[in-house]
Amino acid sequence: MTAATGARLTPPRRRRPGTHPAVKNKESDIGRTRRARRINRTLAVAFPDAHAELDYSTPLQLLVATVLSAQTTDVRVNQVTPELFRRYPTAQAYAAANQAEIEEIIRPTGFFRAKAANLIGLGQKLVADYGGEVPTALQDLITLPGVGRKTAHVVRGNAFDKPGLTVDTHFQRLVHRLMLTEEKDPVKIEHAIGLLIEKREWTMFSHRLIFHGRRVCHARRPACGVCPIAYDCPSFGEGPTDPAQAAELVTGPEREHIVRLAEEGNSDHA
Repeated sequence: MTAATGARLTPPRRRRPGTHPAVKNKESDIGRTRRARRINRTLAVAFPDAHAELDYSTPLQLLVATVLSAQTTDVRVNQVTPELFRRYPTAQAYAAANQAEIEEIIRPTGFFRAKAANLIGLGQKLVADYGGEVPTALQDLITLPGVGRKTAHVVRGNAFDKPGLTVDTHFQRLVHRLMLTEEKDPVKIEHAIGLLIEKREWTMFSHRLIFHGRRVCHARRPACGVCPIAYDCPSFGEGPTDPAQAAELVTGPEREHIVRLAEEGNSDHA
């Protein structure tokens, strides 16, 4: 049991690669739902501090940072936003900004001309239509320049505590690897996973899955041998299954925690 969640971590038991029922389309809809929710509970123990990794203090700052995060890393965005936020603290400031000045600040994030234009445009629309405040409704957010459903859900879930599934590249990759859906379109993926995971858990499930994708379930060499959801993963075996080899692949500040959980689980099943 864990003091923080009261949940029990499903130990990283193993199936032989290729033997999970989902591999041969033998998993029922109820079975898939139960597996998805078990994955969510397990990841809650593995990543108790999962959160949006963009630095922000206000809804506007989160909105701007998320727009900048397209086609780059959160780390790179966090390097440029302190100066950006200092010089442009309000929607009115973005609306009246000089595009070349914004471009110079955000240049390291890539696609800086388009992003600068979007920041000015969203500032102008916020001022014209929403009194300079960031709206909370999904249908309003997606009318802002540079804002799609992914960005809108990030803002709603983290700034306004409105449940939403953030279907970024990590999320898409993992739900396919976990065989939770065959959908390819991000909106269809969002709806499919929304049927499996309780609505109140949507935002945190997104964070946990993204954390897992960045730290353990890498695209090329997933750390299968220490993966906390190995038993529930139909793709177990795509990466090294030896715990020692897999442990070398785990990244992030949670590395020791993840490896320790694997060691405890393997001890339980020795």
